[in-house]
Amino acid sequence: MKKFLILSAIFPALFSTLQAQETEVYHLFHPVPKEKLREMETDRPNITESPITTDAGHLQVETDLFRLEKTNGEGLLKTTRLFNQANLKLGISGSTAIQLVVQSYVSQKEFTDGSSERSNGFGDLTLRIKQNLLGNDKGDFAVALLPYLKFPTASALQDDRYEGGVIVPMSLKLGGEWKLGMQVEFDRLQNEDGEGHYTQLLESLTASHPLFKKLDAVAETYYTYDIQAHQWNNFLNAALQLEVAKDIKIDGGLNYGIQHEAMRSYFLGLSFRL
Repeated sequence: MKKFLILSAIFPALFSTLQAQETEVYHLFHPVPKEKLREMETDRPNITESPITTDAGHLQVETDLFRLEKTNGEGLLKTTRLFNQANLKLGISGSTAIQLVVQSYVSQKEFTDGSSERSNGFGDLTLRIKQNLLGNDKGDFAVALLPYLKFPTASALQDDRYEGGVIVPMSLKLGGEWKLGMQVEFDRLQNEDGEGHYTQLLESLTASHPLFKKLDAVAETYYTYDIQAHQWNNFLNAALQLEVAKDIKIDGGLNYGIQHEAMRSYFLGLSFRL
């Protein structure tokens, strides 16, 4: 009888402890322990964002160490060099992360009808919030909502208007280590002449697969559509991403605009998690 009473007291306490552990909530001030961290997901190197958020209480840095962008339109040749264009990501809760995109240094040259103009300095700041809606911790399908607002802080670029939009990234895990990514995005962007805004639609499809252990190959296609001007631009992208150590990845690749006036860019990037 005495043993029965002792066991009756122990089992409910043990059950309560296990239940509390299963329902433990992590947040900014109660970070996910390192042994429970998910595999690090990055929003780069492709245009398609990941729907997976940064683990609560952890900082993740993803940056273009160097990016070269070239646009060759009618009577205009624009070359932009970006150094350390960083996306600073902080996990707030189990499904929410806040992001700050910082263009640390921008150098731009424009050649127009025989004349040229140069500018350089600090770039724009963009505030983004990623809210995962499904599949953050388990399952083969994931989707998130990612609204953003860009502040015209650049001293090097000729933009003085706020821009913003909303991004809906999705991912699907397939057999054989294949992974698909999809994205729908609506943007409200400043016109080239600096007067007013236009609305742009972006849709993308990306596929990734390991080439070797810790080396992934990424292929992507996407298009942008200027709703007011009824103008399309199509792009083909390719990149490699290598995990050099736990929570550290490097990548490189290109974004190639098919139309003559579409932008083409080449980049080298770094991602790490703290």
